Parts: sequence; structure tokens; C-alpha cells
Amino acid sequence: MNFDDRRFVLVAAVIFVCVTFILRLFWLQVVDDSWKARAADISERKITVFPSRGLIYDRRGELLVANTPVYDIMVVPREVQPFDTAAFSALVGVPVEAVRERLTAATRYSRFKPSEFEKQITADQYAAIAPHLHKYPGFFGQSRTLRTYPLRIAPHLLGYLGEVDARKVAQDPYYKAGDVIGVGGLEQFYERELRGRRGVKYVVVDVHNNIQGAFHDGQYDTLAYEGKNLYTSIDGRMQAYGERLMQHKKGSIVALDPRTGEILCLVSSPSYDPELLVGRVRNTNYVQLQRDSLKPLFDRALQAQYPPGSIFKIVQSLIALQQGVIQPNTGFPCNQSLVGCHPGHHAGDIMQAIQYSCNPYFYQVFKRLVEQDKDPNRFKDAALGLDVWHDYMMSFGLGQRPAVDLPNPKGGSVPSVKLYDRIYGKEGWAFSTIYSVSIGQGEVMVVPMQMAMLSAIFANKGWYIDPHVVRAVGRPDSVLTNWQRHTTKVDPHWYDLIQEGMRRVVEEPGGTARQARIPGITVCGKTGTAENPHGQDHAVFVAFAPKDDPKIAIAVYVENSGFGGTWAAPIASLLMEQYLTDSISRPDLEQKMLEADLIAKEKTYRKPIKKPRRRR
Repeated sequence: MNFDDRRFVLVAAVIFVCVTFILRLFWLQVVDDSWKARAADISERKITVFPSRGLIYDRRGELLVANTPVYDIMVVPREVQPFDTAAFSALVGVPVEAVRERLTAATRYSRFKPSEFEKQITADQYAAIAPHLHKYPGFFGQSRTLRTYPLRIAPHLLGYLGEVDARKVAQDPYYKAGDVIGVGGLEQFYERELRGRRGVKYVVVDVHNNIQGAFHDGQYDTLAYEGKNLYTSIDGRMQAYGERLMQHKKGSIVALDPRTGEILCLVSSPSYDPELLVGRVRNTNYVQLQRDSLKPLFDRALQAQYPPGSIFKIVQSLIALQQGVIQPNTGFPCNQSLVGCHPGHHAGDIMQAIQYSCNPYFYQVFKRLVEQDKDPNRFKDAALGLDVWHDYMMSFGLGQRPAVDLPNPKGGSVPSVKLYDRIYGKEGWAFSTIYSVSIGQGEVMVVPMQMAMLSAIFANKGWYIDPHVVRAVGRPDSVLTNWQRHTTKVDPHWYDLIQEGMRRVVEEPGGTARQARIPGITVCGKTGTAENPHGQDHAVFVAFAPKDDPKIAIAVYVENSGFGGTWAAPIASLLMEQYLTDSISRPDLEQKMLEADLIAKEKTYRKPIKKPRRRR
């Protein structure tokens, strides 16, 4: 072989070696990043810095939701060496089989990246674990915070934190598997404001997994930004008192400041301790609460839909006065052949009708609203009348979801021509088919939040502001102003008559809510007894006070408790007195409400059999 041939072979060999190295480097650095990750993990570790979640305060500045430090045990499978599984199991409080399963799962995820092994270990528990972690290479602690509830109240209103699901991870790149997210209440509605923004810290570790310091003096670290605080309108003392009054009862309380739409308290009962859904015991406790037959997780204030009962009569009165189908002094006899009623009264005008809650009176009122002789065909005439009635009802915020800053509120229902056409067919119904709507039964349904909104409308003589919980975000002076004011289709002067009727309900003999009287304060209210086909009737009460300068509007719904004046009215009255005067002047009434166990009483009650009423 001559020199030129040898030179050609040598050049070809060099080129071959160079191309091989280039291709291998390209594969390692561009296509396969496992070696890059492994090299980085030998010298450095990426630690996620979780921000503190925003705090939640009540209207007096008391903490409703705070943070407490917790720790996650992380694992890097590649760094794990053979260890005493039983000893480690006892140290971290994880069963031996679970230790093996979690290591296998972490390895499947990545041999080089840290993943969560055990989450949400309290500071006290971690203090006992941390001194021994050096015996188990590949395991290390990572700090974060958990929620804590200083007053231990309002779980439905506040919500809780749960692990983010796969769908949310796919939808929002901010979240990663294992992250927590707000579930229900303010935690969910204000998730973006509360969560803050996570940061990243890179540290250098030695072969024993000990941190030696910041990587490149923290040049590549990013700061975590704390979540924004929420400043709410909730009165923590009132909320706690309302929850005590509703113990051993099913139902809800919603109280508003009618001038602003701010929610003062929101009680759903039965309830639960919010601390039960925090930390390592959350999943176990959640399953137990979910299986509870009393449904403590169900938010009755926003999602329970009930017949409004007799409180609906006030709205019927306003619409009838506005349309001119009755006058203030219009009277009807208490004809119980039309619809049942309690005896011993005469409704000679609209105020007496409200005072005595006369069913036959409002039967006649609704009849005049529906049958206005606008068409000779009685079916078409009823449809025309109901259409106009429906529009008025919608202006009171009924039949639609309240625009409240809480997730998943229900909207109840107001029957329409379209609904009755679907049920009975066109020209298959008339007033005689739907007369039960006149007294708040039949197809009309409301949620307790809407009943509180109605109370605010009566207090304000025709307007309300969207109910809301949060006053300010970030700072106490960052006041939110995006709440809308709504006006009903009824002229304000008609409300004077209704307010007087509601005053008589509480203040005058023969009124149905005499137990709601507060010494020195004029209360306007309306009781309701909503029929319950499955048990004792539900008790309803709406009210506002003081009459001439309303500062609170309230709705109380007590399931399976009978007449509205017996339980709902006293509970509302005590709460209003506590809020307005910061005291209670009727300790005997308070004791009776606090000690009553209506859930136990419900179990012994049997619904009396009623004969079916003939359709008219």
C-alpha cells in the first residue's frame, strides 16, 4: 500500500471516529436527556418552593383561615440504597407494603427526578423524622403549608384544599400532579388569587444527599410569590352563633347587609369541623363525611331547593298591586273550600292578609294575576297572564342562579308557560291546574340564598345588590366594586304596604311570628310552612331589621320542623339581636333553640295521610 492509500485510510478512520462521537453526543444531549438529568442530579437538586396561600379574614379582622407549615417526604429512586424497610415504615408512618409500592411508582415516574413519597406531614411529626433521614439516601424533606382554621367555623363557605386531578393538570399548565387546589367555597372561587406563584431553588448536594449550598449562588433560582389575602364580610361571631343555633337541625341560614349585599353569615347544617379535611387524614375523613346519611358536605344554603311556602305571598302581593288587579284595601273571605287555611281571622286588606298569612286570599290574588280576560280562550288567557307574572318574578332574582362569589349556586325554578305546555300540552292547563303556586307550592322552588335576597328587596323597597362574601383582595383597602345593583319591576311605593304587613306579622297580635320580636327593635318578617311530602313540613322565615333603617336581612330554613313561627323565626330573631346589639335579652328562648334536637324528633315523626284534593 503506497503512502497516498495509507493517508486515505487514516483520514477515513478519523472522519468515522469524529462522526461517531458527534452522533453519540447528539443522541445524549438532544434525543436522550436521561444522562443529562443524571449528571445534574449528581451535583444539584431542583426544589420546588411552594408559596404560602393567602389568608382569609372576617369583617372584624379575625382570621378565618391561616397557614401552618408541613413537609412532604420526597424520593429520588436512583439515589436510594438498600435499607431497613420495616424501620423506615415505622419512622414515616407508612405500611411496609405501601413503602414498596410507592418506591415502584416513583421509579416508574422517573429514576432521576424527585417525586412525593409521603405528603403533608406536620411540623411536629417531621421534627421526629428529620434527624433520621440521613440514614436513608434518596429521601429528603420539602416544606409547604397546610390550612388551619382558628375559629373552626363556616366549612361550606370557606371550602378546603384537595389534590388536583388529571383533567385540571391537562387544562392548566400551572398545576402538576400532586399539587393542591381549592375545592368548594372561597378556596375554589378565588383559587387564582389565593394560590400565589411557586418558585424554584437549585441546591448542591453531596454523595450522602446532604445539601452543601445554593447552586451558582442562586443565580437560577426563582422567587415564590405569596397568595393574596381575602378580606370578607363574614361576621365570625355571628357565624359561630348561627352554627350553634342550628346544631341537631337540618337547614340553613343566610344573612345579608341589605345596603351593600355583603353576606354576614352563611350556615348549612348539619356541618362539620373544617380541620377534618386537612393533612394526611383528609381522604379518610372525606369518605366518612360523604357516607354520612345527614349529608354534612351538602351546602344547603346555596344548593338545596325548596318550595318557598308562604313567604312567596309577599311577592305575589307586590306584583298584583303593581298590575292593579288588587288595591291596598282589597279583601277576600277566608274560604277554605278553595284551599286550606288556619281559622280565626279575616283578611280585609293586603296588610291583614300578610299578617295572618291567609291562603284563600292569595289564591284569589294569583287567580286575578293569571286570569285577566285578555283572550276569550281561557287557556290562552292563562298563558298570557302567566307570561307577565313570570317576567315580574325574574326581576326579583328568582328562577336564576344568584351572582354570588361562591361556586355552584343553584337557581331554583319559577314555572313558565313553556314548562306547563311541556307537562300538560298546549291548552291543557289553566289557573285551576296550577293554583298551588299561589301559596308557594307546586312547581316553584327557591334556594335559601334567594330567600335572603328577597328579604333584602323588601328592606330596600325594590332593589338589591349581588350578594357577595369578599370585600377586598390583597389589602383591606383594595375594595371590590364590581357588584351589580338590580331593581325589580314593582314601584317602590308599594313596598310601604308590604313592610307594614311584615311588621304586623312580628309585632301585632295574631301575627304568625310573635316569637321573633326583639325588645327595642322593630322587626319585619314573614313566616312560611313549606309542604314536605316525605315528612314533617319545613319551617321558613325571612325578615329584616330595624324597620326604618334596615341593617340586616335574613332567611332561615329549618327542615322537617313544622310551622315557620316555631323554629325558624326565633332562630332568625336571636341572630338579628346578636348582630345588632351584641347581646341576647331572651336567655330562655336562646336555651330552647340551642337544646332542641329536631333531627332526633324527625325520626319519630310520621306524616299524616291526607286525602287527595280535587283539581279545580
